[in-house]
Amino acid sequence: MSRTTIPANASFAEWRKDPAYREAYDALDEEFALAGQIIEARVRAGLTQEQLAERMHTSQSNIARLEGGRSKPSTSTLQKIAAATNSRLRVKFEPA
Repeated sequence: MSRTTIPANASFAEWRKDPAYREAYDALDEEFALAGQIIEARVRAGLTQEQLAERMHTSQSNIARLEGGRSKPSTSTLQKIAAATNSRLRVKFEPA
């Protein structure tokens, strides 16, 4: 059985033509940005997920969920991440 593969970029470009897809994708942008910031703070501190989890008194799987954007952290959790990574937490509102 022969399979034809479609490059991911081609699929993405096709999906982006759908307004509903674009709206859903764009809605996730902020969540992924937060997850990226958590990863960046951990890496900057030279920590593994397990080490960060130990410092926060949580599990590595919780850290993985946060970094994967599958969990929305509370302000308290963000403060714990900041303390564990020797970072400063800043929350700000920007014009849309």
